[in-house]
Amino acid sequence: MTQPVDDSHLVEHTVGREELLAGNFLKVVRDTVRLPDGGSATREYIRHPGAVAIVGLTGDGQVVLERQWRHPVARVMVEVPAGKLDAGEDPLACAQRELLEETGYTAREWALAGQLHPCIGYSDEFIEVWFARGLTAGERRLDAEEFLDVFLARPEQLLDWCQDGTVTDGKTISCALWLQNVLSGRMVLDWRVISPP
Repeated sequence: MTQPVDDSHLVEHTVGREELLAGNFLKVVRDTVRLPDGGSATREYIRHPGAVAIVGLTGDGQVVLERQWRHPVARVMVEVPAGKLDAGEDPLACAQRELLEETGYTAREWALAGQLHPCIGYSDEFIEVWFARGLTAGERRLDAEEFLDVFLARPEQLLDWCQDGTVTDGKTISCALWLQNVLSGRMVLDWRVISPP
């Protein structure tokens, strides 16, 4: 889509908001909206603080992955390291923090791949995807209630797992697509040397 598109006939305007739930992490709201045809409707959704995901690449070209229990789907999931933004936190600082806390790795170089919205039908969540390389292993700093295993895989293994259903996590599948494009040269990243936290 290189031409500007006029989407004004699709836009809904919020005219009211009711907070249904204020949890420790998420909020659930019900908005009243004015529809493009002048009618009204309600939209219930989850407000999320935003998050980051990290595609960590080792010197021999492997990808840093995790295995972690995810309660809502009641299973252990294979996924890239990720975590939510703290209030006012810079996404790159969050990516550096999460990579260190969850995996023990620090990275010499970082590149922003892009942003994704994993649940557009019921959440305003966004995830910034960062690539990291020049990794140095160190000690993990897991949160008190965090339990996960860290392991390395070749990019083709990750892609196979996305195809065979081993990986079903949306952010990890998106990261695998971006990784495939980076490795093929279709996507060029703007790498920057960043001091570890």
